[in-house]
Amino acid sequence: MDQTYMKEKPVLKLILSMALPMVLSMMVSSLYNIVDSFFIAKISEDAMTALSLVYPVQNLINAVMIGFGIGINAVISFYLGAQDHKTADRAATQGMLLGTIHGVGFMILGITVMRPFLHMFTANEQIIDYGVRYSRIAFLFATALSWQLVFEKTFQAVGRMVESMTCMMSGAVINIILDPVLIFGLGPFPKMGIEGAALATGIGQAAGALLYLIFYIVRPLPVKYRKKYLKVDLGLWKKLYVIGIPASLNLALPSLLISVLNVILTGYGEVYVFVLGVYYKLQTFLYLPANGIVQGMRPLLGYNYGAGEYKRVHKIFQDGLILVLVMMAAGTAICLAIPGQLMGLFSSSEATVQAGMTALRVISLGFIMSSVSVICSGALEGLGKGVHSLIISLCRYVVVIIPVAFIVSRFMGAVGVWHAFWITEAVTAVISYIVYRKGVKR
Repeated sequence: MDQTYMKEKPVLKLILSMALPMVLSMMVSSLYNIVDSFFIAKISEDAMTALSLVYPVQNLINAVMIGFGIGINAVISFYLGAQDHKTADRAATQGMLLGTIHGVGFMILGITVMRPFLHMFTANEQIIDYGVRYSRIAFLFATALSWQLVFEKTFQAVGRMVESMTCMMSGAVINIILDPVLIFGLGPFPKMGIEGAALATGIGQAAGALLYLIFYIVRPLPVKYRKKYLKVDLGLWKKLYVIGIPASLNLALPSLLISVLNVILTGYGEVYVFVLGVYYKLQTFLYLPANGIVQGMRPLLGYNYGAGEYKRVHKIFQDGLILVLVMMAAGTAICLAIPGQLMGLFSSSEATVQAGMTALRVISLGFIMSSVSVICSGALEGLGKGVHSLIISLCRYVVVIIPVAFIVSRFMGAVGVWHAFWITEAVTAVISYIVYRKGVKR
């Protein structure tokens, strides 16, 4: 398949054609996150709190797998742009090998660490029991998730966005359908409670991976997974990890942030841990579609960078930023207009809803400013500048927000944690643009 259209078609039209399938699939994935939390909250607030505490570990595992997938995506796109198809095939094959190793390792790790991890944040045995029961099933599917993500980033690297969208949406839709069926025992299915939510998630991930495999067989890609390239290639491993490790850290840092904020908020009451967990579920409906724009940009940036089309690289960045700004402005308006209705999806407690309304109104003040960080970080990953992207994420999730949250909460209580979000986005937006400009010049 000829990939030269990536450097020939009008940039905005090309970004939209690449990104819209990803945005749609990300919106469905966001809906899954909200539906999943909605049904778990119907079990009890303890179950939802358990999910909020498990989320950082889940996010950490997902982050490593997705981050490594970003490395696969960038390396394949670069070699396709340089017309080196043999090395692109080797990169895809080595990526699948390493992805399998990651999946098995994280399955074992996730199941093993959960009980002591939960004991770090709560002494409530009911919450710990819910968290352990959910984790034991959810992490059994870590290898299936890894295969799904390796396929996803490979398909995206060659511009096969519609197939990627179909697979991602199919897994999410299956999950959404199975959630109430397995949680509450509808029809002939047994009532499984929180284990049903975990099983629904795992089945959705496995179905997505299987559908990718079917597409790969029926409609072959420009890159191939070849048995002869399974021999360890340390040179390619280095290229994949040089991009993948910073990208993984970028995605894993929110897990560290959530865990630290949970520690701060626990001092003011478990209701605030609950609110933070709900916020992170709701914000996926904004940031995952924004990530869809970034996913559409990455192969275009990598291909044009590899082909030496530097003016198009700048234009891709500029148009992507405008699209994300529009998206974030819409998200801000929604959170300011109907915060009570959003929180009411997850709790009927008036005190909890009020605390959540305050959180959404304050945190949303930083959404528009976060556009700069999101696009700069994603663009740098697409260009293979993983370390520069990591600097942005460190500022956004550790260096600025944690000390600000700690200090401001001393004066304002739990509300101070919410103010730390928009303060951080304002500071990080400036840093992000400076880091991006320096990274591109190099």
